[in-house]
Amino acid sequence: MPLLELENVSVSYGRIEAVRGVSLTVEEGELVTLIGANGAGKTTTMRAISGIRPLSTGTIRFDGRDITRMKAHERVVAGVVQAPEGRGVFPGMTVIENLEMGAYARTFKTKAEHDATLDNVFELFPRLAERKTQVGGTMSGGEQQMLAIGRALMARPKLLLLDEPSMGLAPMVIQQIFRIISEIHDQGTTVLLVEQNAQQALSRSDRAYILETGEVTTTGPGKDLLVDPAVKAAYLGVA
Repeated sequence: MPLLELENVSVSYGRIEAVRGVSLTVEEGELVTLIGANGAGKTTTMRAISGIRPLSTGTIRFDGRDITRMKAHERVVAGVVQAPEGRGVFPGMTVIENLEMGAYARTFKTKAEHDATLDNVFELFPRLAERKTQVGGTMSGGEQQMLAIGRALMARPKLLLLDEPSMGLAPMVIQQIFRIISEIHDQGTTVLLVEQNAQQALSRSDRAYILETGEVTTTGPGKDLLVDPAVKAAYLGVA
């Protein structure tokens, strides 16, 4: 049984149908990527999974439960946790305060569990450990992305949703962010990644789905799609 399953999911903004009949699965332990051009429906799909956007049609199941009508905060408690597009850090809060906002989303059983989770975040992101008292709004784009992912990890996700984590970042920082995403996955976290940097995303993905104008048009192992001529021409800049 998949950890996450979307069946015939459609999402509309008024009369505009942004996602049409999308079906996909994410198995426990996988890193799965959604790629596609701007406006393809990637972020809308993620918002539907996290509960921010209601469905027009379809069903979403998570960990064996139908969560189609579950509220967004209830999905976080269930283990569906998103680091959103645009990072969304709390600009007036310090690094540690931002991280604790993630911790509040799912109650820790013990202080030791809390401390171990925080220590793991700081091991993944040493820059955050160095800047615990810095206000989030004064950090660089790359540091804010680290903070957004770290805050999501403090909620101990069963499924981590990452929406465009490389957007607007310098190439060196992009490399660092993707290395950390691979490390998070290697530690056992299931990841669903939306990303326009197809080269980086596909090379790390167990499987990938390509969305075009709100529909899934292609799916397969990430490494297979990396060498697919149509994918290379459309998303990797290779004729």
